[in-house]
Amino acid sequence: MYIRNRDSLLSRGDVKARATLLDAVEYMLESCNARNLIKSAVRVEDATTTADVSDHTYLIINSERIDISKYRAVYVIGCGKAALDMAHAIDEILADRIASGIIIIPDYVECSSSKIGDGRITVLKGTHPIPSKSSIDATERMLDLARDASSDDLLLFLVSGGCSSLLVKPYNITLEEKQEVTMLLLNSGARIDEINAVRKHLSQVKGGRFVEMLRSDLISIIISDVPCNRLDTIASGLTAADSTTFRDAMLVMKKYKIWDKVSKNVNKVIEDGVAGIIRETPKPGNVIFNRVRNFIVADNAYACMKVKEYFSEMGIDARILSTKIHGEAREIGSFIASLAYEVANHARPFSKPVAMIAGGEAHVKVTGSGRGGRNQELALSALISARMLGPMDWAMLTIGTDGIDGNSSNAGAIIDRETLSSAFAIGLDMDSYLACNDSAGFFDAVGDSIITGPTGTNLNGVIIVLVI
Repeated sequence: MYIRNRDSLLSRGDVKARATLLDAVEYMLESCNARNLIKSAVRVEDATTTADVSDHTYLIINSERIDISKYRAVYVIGCGKAALDMAHAIDEILADRIASGIIIIPDYVECSSSKIGDGRITVLKGTHPIPSKSSIDATERMLDLARDASSDDLLLFLVSGGCSSLLVKPYNITLEEKQEVTMLLLNSGARIDEINAVRKHLSQVKGGRFVEMLRSDLISIIISDVPCNRLDTIASGLTAADSTTFRDAMLVMKKYKIWDKVSKNVNKVIEDGVAGIIRETPKPGNVIFNRVRNFIVADNAYACMKVKEYFSEMGIDARILSTKIHGEAREIGSFIASLAYEVANHARPFSKPVAMIAGGEAHVKVTGSGRGGRNQELALSALISARMLGPMDWAMLTIGTDGIDGNSSNAGAIIDRETLSSAFAIGLDMDSYLACNDSAGFFDAVGDSIITGPTGTNLNGVIIVLVI
């Protein structure tokens, strides 16, 4: 079971609707477990070629065959929230074909050993979402391994969300300056592609610069946490050509009014890049990417499809509205509530019973000092709209598939008419909680926070609205 407080959530409200929503999430999270994802997308096949009577070993990823027997050695590296389970799966698949490896995981992910399998892969820890010295130290150890791989070797890179704060090598700025600009970006309301445009241009490894350090061939196996699966945005484009520039980074910082809040060293790096004093990140068409292959094995659409699959098996009509949701969380929440009301009261655009599913990554502009993130803020906004719209004949669940929502320990929230009643009964001012970005504080108070802890995957957020 992923949801730790399931019994508490089912002790109140519309138990049937809540149980159905929670069961759908359990099914989705189990299907999206990184270990399961890798094992379903990756396998090894040994074959003998009769023409030359030689043995070949093929690594098959998403049905594509790669002959790995031509390499002297295979090394495994990885980072991100799903890296631990991804590495366990790869170690089981490749076993002693792996020469050695290093992965970096967030320090809040539980790990019983610093080694995986028979000790071939070492586990290091960094911090997320703000990088620290441990992130930098772990990065140096990983880079040492990657740079030592020769042109006769293969580097297998396991990539998932969270890499941007775990694989860190700042360019001409201090760690403290890197931490400051990261926090400002995360709180600014900027989209992930905008945040990563800045990150790439303050880094020695992001934006494809990592590939410049290598001599070996590189295969990236990616669990995507980025809408539209842009390779130059996932993990700040570690293994992809960069379509953004220093000027783009400058424009983002000015757009969100953080240009004048960061240190002069940060400004200077960006200004020197714009002036051509610092070389740009490698762009599309650069020959260094000829030795790189990127494979996305799962994304938010996969997670949403698994939710739909669950409801279909239960005999409930399920509709995926979008897997590319983006924008301000509170605006999306308001819209979702209006749509739910329309279905519940007017049977349009769908007839009930129906489950409406959406996924993607909303953003939050942080102006208060509360706890929470995009998923809980979206749910709180939907609840506020429901208060205005009238009787709440529907239930909604929002969750971050990684099990962490913003700066809280909650994964998301569930709302129904009981949530509203509880808020009224104990005199909670929902608007004040929203204004203070304290959605986690609100849902903890009414008892409708969803708690999972780290799930071992990261496929953005999922919204489920159930109208019975």
